[in-house]
Amino acid sequence: MSDLLATDSKTNAAEYSVSEISGALKRVVEDTFGNVRVRGEISGYRGPHSSGHAYFSLKDNRARIEAVIWKGTFSKLKFRPEEGMEVIASGKLTTYPGSSKYQIVIDNIEPAGAGALMALLEERKRRLAAEGLFETGRKRPLPFMPRTIGVITSPTGAVIRDIIHRITDRFPVHVLVWPVRVQGETTGAEVSNAVAGFNALPEGMARPDILIVARGGGSLEDLWGFNDEAVVRAVAASSIPVISAVGHETDWTLIDLVADRRAPTPTGAAEMAVPVKAELEAAVARLSARLKGAVSRCTQRKRDALRATARALPSADALLALPRRRFDEAASRLQRALIANTEAKKQKFRGLRLSPVVLSRRLADAKLRSERAAGRLPGCFSAMVTNRRNRLARDAARVTANALVQRIEMARQRLETFERRQRQSIDRTLERRRQRFEQAARLAGSLSYKRILERGFAVVLDADDQLVKRASDIATGDALAIRFADGEVNAIAANETAARPKSSRPKPPAGGQGSLF
Repeated sequence: MSDLLATDSKTNAAEYSVSEISGALKRVVEDTFGNVRVRGEISGYRGPHSSGHAYFSLKDNRARIEAVIWKGTFSKLKFRPEEGMEVIASGKLTTYPGSSKYQIVIDNIEPAGAGALMALLEERKRRLAAEGLFETGRKRPLPFMPRTIGVITSPTGAVIRDIIHRITDRFPVHVLVWPVRVQGETTGAEVSNAVAGFNALPEGMARPDILIVARGGGSLEDLWGFNDEAVVRAVAASSIPVISAVGHETDWTLIDLVADRRAPTPTGAAEMAVPVKAELEAAVARLSARLKGAVSRCTQRKRDALRATARALPSADALLALPRRRFDEAASRLQRALIANTEAKKQKFRGLRLSPVVLSRRLADAKLRSERAAGRLPGCFSAMVTNRRNRLARDAARVTANALVQRIEMARQRLETFERRQRQSIDRTLERRRQRFEQAARLAGSLSYKRILERGFAVVLDADDQLVKRASDIATGDALAIRFADGEVNAIAANETAARPKSSRPKPPAGGQGSLF
């Protein structure tokens, strides 16, 4: 403490300014309490400030002390402070000269024993259960035979090896491992991100059908990351069924309550995820044998029933005996009836008296009836016309403007439909004819003599542009045109000796074949 000049007062007490006394108190407090552990209950905690620092108080039943956690320290804490949580805070005491207060600057914070952790766990469990995250009705059944299994665990521990070994023994499937830390302050964030990451995979990729969150046994502090609220909410929001395999059978965490199934061990989780392939094959073989036996017995029973039914049915002769007898009797009666009917018609015809007088009388009666009918015809026609006119008037009275519009609209739609169908038919006809024309053009091109000219041949034409087929048709001095693939050349026919020069090849020697070149 610096020496201060005494004033002309009546006492020997030194005089301090406010800043000096505040600084002196700050140095004394920090030197005396530079490293302390304070136990108390968190009060007034509302989360980190916008600056990243956290401000709250520690209290017991008789006193209260202000506390602050700087931003850099807060991000490294293993346990996040919560309102009402009893903790042991490590740090140093200091003063805040601006308000004459002292506070503790916390470097580390931990729950005050297992009892405090259990109290915090029970409070969190009660709050999440009130939201319905642990209800049995929201848990989904596991797929019987998954194609891909996602495992969220440490890639270096024995847990992943046990799971893969057990799955390989029971029913080999594709296993995707999302590596995370299973102990420490980042466990909750990494596990929740892994669950969300597996759910975010598209369907086209190897998306898991089941997720296994696994870790070996440990203390309450070791497993605390799986009690994180973010992990619980990520598992609750997962669209993929989740199996929890955290710790041993006696270890319970919040993820066990929210997961669709809880396995006592990681090996048990692998057994829950996949069936035993050998057992399935044996069951299929057993069911196949039972099916074959059942089909055989059913077929035999149907065959026996068919044979029994066939024995009970009468024969074809027995069924046709009565109809055949009736047919024979009807045939015999038909002959006699035809003879009797013919005889009756003959007698009736003989009894007719056909004479000119009778015929004249019948013609006169028919003429009279015809004249009477002709006399009634104009009246009947007038009555029919009147009736039709009345019906037309009634129909015209019932026809309204809306009905006419509807009929016109229906007729227009039918006309448009017919026009569209006609246009489609014309297009299809033109397309078919175009294809046929293209095929014919290709065929004509393949058969054209121009294709032969392209292989090195030529066509000889005379002065009248006619094809010359033989050398005897050409006379000396005739004008010729030689047509090649790329054009024509005019020529004059010379004498035969000039037109056909002798070959200049050397004759082979008399003693043998000679050189081929």
